[in-house]
Amino acid sequence: MIKASDSLEAISKSLHGQPNFQDQAMNESAFVKVAVFGLGEAGSLIATDLALSHQQAANNAPAALELPPLTVTGFDPADVPTPAGVERFSDPQKAVEGADFILALTAAADATTALEQALEAIPPKSVYVDFASAAASLKRQLAETAASRQIAFCDVALMAIMPGNGIRAPALFSGDGAKVFASLMEPRGMPVTLVSDQPGDAAQHKLLRSVAMKGLAAVLIEALEGAQAAGCAPWLWQNLCDEITAADATVLERLVKGTDTHARRRLHEMQASLEQLHDLDIAPTMTPATVANLEKVLQMGIPEIPE
Repeated sequence: MIKASDSLEAISKSLHGQPNFQDQAMNESAFVKVAVFGLGEAGSLIATDLALSHQQAANNAPAALELPPLTVTGFDPADVPTPAGVERFSDPQKAVEGADFILALTAAADATTALEQALEAIPPKSVYVDFASAAASLKRQLAETAASRQIAFCDVALMAIMPGNGIRAPALFSGDGAKVFASLMEPRGMPVTLVSDQPGDAAQHKLLRSVAMKGLAAVLIEALEGAQAAGCAPWLWQNLCDEITAADATVLERLVKGTDTHARRRLHEMQASLEQLHDLDIAPTMTPATVANLEKVLQMGIPEIPE
């Protein structure tokens, strides 16, 4: 991990020599311009919080008045409301004119289009910021496209839901534009962890975590389907709540290491669980995967648990 302790001006010099927004950061009367692609739930919350951040920060800490104020523009082809404080354009190229930061809050399937739709109009030495939950390989492709126009790139992985958090949602940043973007966002309330200067590293961290977190939700759903069919859903839900809320690092380590030690017994238990779901007319997807995983552990063991 690296620290975002340098000033916006100092970091931007190290990245680009003379960035688009350097003179603005040194001039209190000037504005830093942020363009936002995607004004759905996440994009609208980020855009509004940025637009209002200067005054809110000043109310909480008078020293925040030293931060350059922001203007926020936006583009979204969908029929969605325009966020408060955002100047909306019908043309993405108009939205990015003179922008210092371009924030793309789109689905992964739209990430490439979001960048390419205005690539020729994005100012060189600006920072393009992609928030999509996309594979690291796609993030690296986006960074290469941005670099072809002398545009820095920041890969952002949001680590909490946006409703109720907005700009205060914790996030992982990576890429050659990560430090500059962190220096814009941290003083305005976003908890940032700088992962590395490599695009895709932030996404990779989040998506590997998602294997566990989203996988856990899928397993819970399948267990509840069976419990509802068996008429014991209240008992199962309470039991799972008690077990999961009481868990700590020791419990997690025991779950993983115990699987290695007791893989054959657990395999037989999960084969019985699979049969039980079939008896209840449940078509399982996660339980067969658990059976396959236990068979794999018997052959290959488990990965090393970090100290």
